[in-house]
Amino acid sequence: MSDARRPDPADLFIIGGGINGCGIARDAAGRGLSVVLAEQGDLAQATSSRSTKLFHGGLRYLEYFEFRLVREALEERETLLVAMPHISWPMRFVLPLHPDMRFESDTPTSRLLRLVMPWMKGRRPAWLIRLGLFLYDRLGGRKILPPTRRLDLTQDPAGRALNPKFRLAYEYSDCWVEDSRLVVLNARDAERRGARILTQTRVLSANRSGDLWEILTEGPAGRRMHRAKVLVNAGGPWVEEVIRKVARIDSTEGVRLVRGSHIVTHRLFDHDRCYFFQGEDGRIIFAIPYEQDFTLIGTTDKDHHGKPSDVACTDEEQDYLIAFASRYFARPLSRDDVVWTYSGVRPLYNDGAKSATAATRDYVLSLDDDGAPLLNVFGGKITTYRRLAESAMEKLAPRFPGLSGRWTARVPLPGGDFALADKAALTGRLQAAYPFLSDYHAARLIRAYGTEAFVLLGGAKTVADLGHDFGATLTEAEVNWLMTREYARSAEDVLWRRSKLGLRLAAEQAAALEAFMAQARAASPAAE
Repeated sequence: MSDARRPDPADLFIIGGGINGCGIARDAAGRGLSVVLAEQGDLAQATSSRSTKLFHGGLRYLEYFEFRLVREALEERETLLVAMPHISWPMRFVLPLHPDMRFESDTPTSRLLRLVMPWMKGRRPAWLIRLGLFLYDRLGGRKILPPTRRLDLTQDPAGRALNPKFRLAYEYSDCWVEDSRLVVLNARDAERRGARILTQTRVLSANRSGDLWEILTEGPAGRRMHRAKVLVNAGGPWVEEVIRKVARIDSTEGVRLVRGSHIVTHRLFDHDRCYFFQGEDGRIIFAIPYEQDFTLIGTTDKDHHGKPSDVACTDEEQDYLIAFASRYFARPLSRDDVVWTYSGVRPLYNDGAKSATAATRDYVLSLDDDGAPLLNVFGGKITTYRRLAESAMEKLAPRFPGLSGRWTARVPLPGGDFALADKAALTGRLQAAYPFLSDYHAARLIRAYGTEAFVLLGGAKTVADLGHDFGATLTEAEVNWLMTREYARSAEDVLWRRSKLGLRLAAEQAAALEAFMAQARAASPAAE
């Protein structure tokens, strides 16, 4: 290719369309940098859509003395609530107490307790849990969320679903987030600020050429060559593969793939609080109200030795979660209660920890500047994605003199330009403007699109004006929005990432949606 035909170099080329890649793309584009992001599949197709869907500080990480990580995550909860009140909301967590609660054997706290209180034999004393919750309330400068309180489970409604042996509990605050929608909205905001977002686009190779990177991609429009001043490897579970096979760089750094599996059951309790259950093996799981009519239970922590794409909730993990939850609920669970399972691979930085549970959840940013810079992103938590993006830009700032400073804190994502306390009122205004919406439909649209729900519905006067009804309130108007504005290309993208309506649609309805979207794709020429 002659110099005259070479593409102008972008400032950043980002590999990976998960939360870290899209968060960095948004931050960089907002500082005026030119950005290209390539994702081999759909946005949030891997780890970032398969989380436990919580913005939380990570209460159990206090046992590992990860105070900086917990503090940063706690500070971020309220920052993120302000920026995305449609897809995130506060949640109260009920932590029942019982004498069999134990530490995992190799945590720093368990080792200290064995030394000073050997008669406890690894049990978590109630006073220590209360001390942890005291720190949890104060480390992050909490302002919006209410503090911890003690519950009498014999009187509180949260006790009705539990085994009667649980009589006391603590209740504390954390937050829920629609994880895959968070990724998509970051990508949309990045694109609005000038970034190019390329989905279904695989990076075949990346080579240093002088002070630039030359990146070969293959996507819907065929093969393309890109040039960039900096390459950002946010490949998630594939980050090590990108280093060694795409950029062909020898490195001693790597990831530890840890599988986290979840089960979804029909609704197990009739309140909107979450349970935090502690096991006799030192592990913890959550039981969370999910999509109005379901309960989400998870997660496991198992080292994953296969390909990142070959991940599923195993029979062993499913039985483990069922047995774990059954020790707490008044009615024991069985396989018949499970309506769906999912599993994701966490790409944790390989710090040599003895167990998957003990491996650090903190992120590591490694800059290889032997020539054109390569920034490798290891690990991270969805709660701290924005801070990770800021840290990435700080590492890269010397390459871009005059780069503007931090800007993303509390800046609304698309549809999030309203106050958290106004969500119910916004839902009411949507129903007043579109009286044909059911309560469920209106609430679902606000929780997905926020103020953009009004734009999506446009001038519709009746539900028929929204086009074909695919079932469960999913209409042609919404599908068109998701395809034209939110990068959706398949029924799976719509039903399991842009929403969780796959829990409600029958197989024939999902097939009809796939046929509709395939026809729409065929009518639109591929472009990059």
